[in-house]
Amino acid sequence: MRHGNTVNHLGRTSPHRKAMLANIATSLLLHKRIETTVAKAKELKKYVEPLITRSKDDSTHSRRIVFSYLKNKEAVIELYREIALKVANRPGGYTRILRIGNRMGDNSDMCIIELVDYNENMLAATTKKADVKEKSTRRRRSAAKKKEVVTDATIIENTGVEEVKKVTKAKTPRVKKTADSTDTTKVKAPKKKKDESAE
Repeated sequence: MRHGNTVNHLGRTSPHRKAMLANIATSLLLHKRIETTVAKAKELKKYVEPLITRSKDDSTHSRRIVFSYLKNKEAVIELYREIALKVANRPGGYTRILRIGNRMGDNSDMCIIELVDYNENMLAATTKKADVKEKSTRRRRSAAKKKEVVTDATIIENTGVEEVKKVTKAKTPRVKKTADSTDTTKVKAPKKKKDESAE
């Protein structure tokens, strides 16, 4: 049974699959963007992103490990010299898959997989969007309703000095209307505290 085995074999034997992924990863690192099928791109993403993360630590040991996966000296040099510096501040998610429709011959899903930091058009669009968009909050009440203090400015004509009065919301006493007379109102008086000496 294959419980929990989530690897896509891509219709290839294990050595064929490893060689194919190494070749596609090399092409991605050298050209920064390639066109392939969606299934291969998803497997490539799992294959190449740990290598890019490992390239942040530039040591002989990590270079040899990456070389054992890629088996291409130029790709390793490109990864450590340029790509590692560009993705240094990014905490993962180095690749992006863009679907482009189906292939003519066999109708398989095609896509473009690219390194995120090398797509200048999308980077420019996101920076413009970040500059234009103001931070909005999703609250139920507006800030104007929350303020309890309202300032009222009146100008005194004689002196020309501006006077500011602070008005706070005060509780108004409850008014009860009686059944016998509609226009007369009674104000409910606050309850008096019991005197301890009276008891």
